[in-house]
Amino acid sequence: STAFQNNLWNLISGALAVVCLLLMATLGILLKNSFATENIQPILSPGFTLEPKLGKYDKMLSSFKFLGSGCCPCQEKWIGYRCNCYFFSNEEKTWAESRDFCASHNSSLLQLESKDEFSFRISSGLYYWIGLTYNERRGAWLWEDGSALSRDLFPLFQTLNRQNCIVYKPSGSILDEDCRERFPFICRHQLF
Repeated sequence: STAFQNNLWNLISGALAVVCLLLMATLGILLKNSFATENIQPILSPGFTLEPKLGKYDKMLSSFKFLGSGCCPCQEKWIGYRCNCYFFSNEEKTWAESRDFCASHNSSLLQLESKDEFSFRISSGLYYWIGLTYNERRGAWLWEDGSALSRDLFPLFQTLNRQNCIVYKPSGSILDEDCRERFPFICRHQLF
């Protein structure tokens, strides 16, 4: 009787292992197919496509695809992370054009709230416009929503040119650049 029970449990555990393997294989196929369809560019209007396009950004974006938002869905081509949706452009625009693009997609240029907001480091080596500029009237670096920059976010911030806008490398470094220069940009849509 004990030998029969052991054989029965071995048979059941073996069957469950096979079912697990089949489910994992199915999930792998579904994920592969869903990522393949993400590279299709929907046409929004004549001559305009929604970024990001294929090219030097593919490797960087593929590192994001597994993050998921964990709490809410993001629109196509946006990356969910910690209940926010992020859009990494590969089209270069001026700071004002970047801000306008984000606003037209119900979002704003990236506003960092902490150093670990991008704890999933990106190795793209690219700089992106973010929503930080110097406000002469208030005498401070401000985010688009009018909130002040946290002093501990970027330690050497005082040395930057106040006439410029800020570009950010997701590994944590920043530079000041003429706002009329063209860079890719990061939009953030806050879900909650």
